[in-house]
Amino acid sequence: MQETYHSDKTFDRIDSIEKGEYEACRFDSCNFSNSNLSDFVFTDCTFTHCNLSLARLDHTAFREVRFRDCKLLGLRFEFCNDFGLAFSFENCQLNHTTFFRKDIRNTVFRNCQLKESDFTEANLTSVVFDLCDLSKAVFDRTILEHADFRTAYGYSIDPELNRLKKTRFSLAGLPGLLNRYDIVIDNG
Repeated sequence: MQETYHSDKTFDRIDSIEKGEYEACRFDSCNFSNSNLSDFVFTDCTFTHCNLSLARLDHTAFREVRFRDCKLLGLRFEFCNDFGLAFSFENCQLNHTTFFRKDIRNTVFRNCQLKESDFTEANLTSVVFDLCDLSKAVFDRTILEHADFRTAYGYSIDPELNRLKKTRFSLAGLPGLLNRYDIVIDNG
């Protein structure tokens, strides 16, 4: 079966697409929840107001893809194609997603929910978590060098289990680094 190639197209309010390569395409208000997006290639695409929750991502390529106002619950990004993997997220729900062992350095998460997401053994060098809820997110043997958590909240990061160097935190976020010590931090 020959795969299709689409370039510079807009897909609006659809719930399925044919397997293939999509370049510089826009997906608006599409519902791909529980879809099998395995082996698809998305390059320089934008997803806006889309639902991809629980979609299968085996060998899926996301190259310079932007997600805005999307619902991406339970996605397993660890199965994605590593070649050229690059994306950004704005106003997205990413609860219960997994980035296990993914190299996603320089990724920007802006105003996103990442509750109970798993970043175990991921490379998050220079990642920005701007106004993100990281409640119960897992950071275990994660590279967090130069990452920016200054406006993030709800996180718990063990400095002894993760690689922190020039990682940025706000004063209000320091309790998230000290949880393992079971100490009480009082404001006054």
